[in-house]
Amino acid sequence: MLTLADLIQRWPMAGRVVWIGTRSKRRSSMEALPETDIGAEGLIGDHSKAGKRAVTLIQAEHLNAIGAYLGRSDPVAAADLRRNLVVAGLNLSALKGRQVNVGTAILRITGICAPCSRMEETFGHGGYSAVRGHGGWCAEVIAPGRVCLEDEITPID
Repeated sequence: MLTLADLIQRWPMAGRVVWIGTRSKRRSSMEALPETDIGAEGLIGDHSKAGKRAVTLIQAEHLNAIGAYLGRSDPVAAADLRRNLVVAGLNLSALKGRQVNVGTAILRITGICAPCSRMEETFGHGGYSAVRGHGGWCAEVIAPGRVCLEDEITPID
């Protein structure tokens, strides 16, 4: 019989990067990119700082949920959430504290990326609450590298 520790280490399939974005300064618009380099401080050209919040990620599957919580029939736009990487097919919650390969970079998922008051500006009344629990995850850079759309994201065993 598998132990809880065994179960936590398992994952069904690799995820993939479906959107990449940076912002040059605080409150500036997100720029969608087909590829970019990840340096020690985060995505090159992004307004970020080295450490636990150098890179932000969100699951593509949550874009639909946030849209539904806002009363929409369509998902919210990735750029509206202001996260660097949107990944599909991998539950980021299950990877807290673990290292992952993203393209040729290695990141460590450090903790949740809570929404800010800007979500209320972006989505209107209730926008903050719609994103709560679905705002994504922060990561620190363990090894710089390059990330491209459709690159795999896989936990490191």
